[in-house]
Amino acid sequence: MRKPARIFARDQEWGHLARFAAASTDSPQLGVVSGRRRQGKTYLVEALAKQTGGLYFGATQATETESLTLFATAIGDHLQIPSPPRFDSWDDAVRFLFSIDSSPGPFVIDEFPYLSAVSPALPSILQREIDRAAFAGRQTKVLLCGSAMSVMGRLLSGTAPLRGRATLELVVRSFDYLLAAEFWGVGDPRLAVLVHSVVGGTPAYRKFVKDDGPESQDDFDDWLLRTVLSPATPLFREARYLLQEEMEVRDSALYHSVLAAVASGNGTRGGIANYVGRKATDIGHHLLVLEDSGLLRRQQDVFRPGRSTYQVAEPLVVFYQVVMRPQWGLLESGRSATVWAAARARFSAQVLGPHFEQICREYALAAPAELFGDLPGEIGAGVVADHYNKRQIEIDVVVLAPAVPGSRRKILSLGEVKWGEVMGRRHIDRLDRARQLLSKDYDTTDTILACYSGAGFEPDLDPAVLKLGLDDLYARRP
Repeated sequence: MRKPARIFARDQEWGHLARFAAASTDSPQLGVVSGRRRQGKTYLVEALAKQTGGLYFGATQATETESLTLFATAIGDHLQIPSPPRFDSWDDAVRFLFSIDSSPGPFVIDEFPYLSAVSPALPSILQREIDRAAFAGRQTKVLLCGSAMSVMGRLLSGTAPLRGRATLELVVRSFDYLLAAEFWGVGDPRLAVLVHSVVGGTPAYRKFVKDDGPESQDDFDDWLLRTVLSPATPLFREARYLLQEEMEVRDSALYHSVLAAVASGNGTRGGIANYVGRKATDIGHHLLVLEDSGLLRRQQDVFRPGRSTYQVAEPLVVFYQVVMRPQWGLLESGRSATVWAAARARFSAQVLGPHFEQICREYALAAPAELFGDLPGEIGAGVVADHYNKRQIEIDVVVLAPAVPGSRRKILSLGEVKWGEVMGRRHIDRLDRARQLLSKDYDTTDTILACYSGAGFEPDLDPAVLKLGLDDLYARRP
């Protein structure tokens, strides 16, 4: 089953979907496809339904009665019958769906959370019909898709009705930084980091700006002004819509404040609470919802279990919170150039620097075994306490070997990241000091010290130190 040419990359995702559609079994199959909005899920599942002769139904925000009417119309079109069936409830609709044996492809229900929000019994109804179909030996295949990550994540969890029924659980994620550069047609690594720090790897954002990408580093500022900072483009308000579209969000003002706190560098729960003016216990639910929706990620300190910090997972949201939200009125009035001129320093410190660190961690995660002497078991960041010098040493990229019971954990590499700073002896000395301190609890015998820089390196550095620049990070993987 060949992937349509109009779908960029997504070979792995298409392979999973194709195998799901082609599988021949004596029992029904349920698949769940989720992912944040704008990642191309609909492109994938709609193409799958078309190529296999299956049914595609895209739900909308509507009442149960209207949704049933639209669903009946979609079934009528699929079966090519002159008059669509009439359903008084989802009980009737799902029973009818599972009675159709002639369809060669799966039944795809897109944006399923819209339906379950107004019809909470729908997952239980599906579970009942799947069990009945299994007893009867029918091969019905149903694919549920949705963008509300918090809702989709609960479909198969805990005591949910559909738990244990799915044979496919696929999450469609953003393109990684290498694919994103290829998708935007950016060959200059420095420019690629700049673009990725704003729009990330979300494919739909290129369509939002009509395929307008920066031609060079000199064009980057103008590109921002004519795209994400222009009130005339859909990308201008996208970061606000991402939060509003999450069904679990009730008080959007507080959620925006939480995101602003994290984007400003307040990564701990206490720091976030102080920023928004609430107690730490009062924001636990909000942090959980933002995590479930994919807008926040929690990064555990690899050296101090139980201590973690939060990061905003969507680059466009970070850019919005740091650059756009503080001057929203000026941006709406068309004074984008003035706002951007005043925000450049904040962009470099609060957006570009932390984003480059994350790119370096992604590079380390995908690195071949020979780079660090072994395949990484865990990638993260951590803080090493230097009590003698009364300071904390932050390690931006920690590469740990897989844990071996009964043995000290092996540290493959300790790395420091600097976007706009030439790296030299002082950075290596700090890493070496951290390695000495960690040797008490970890195996640091073969630990490689690594410098990741967007600005270059001082000459005559120790050749044993791994020096990784932009060209190295953007070298194509074999």
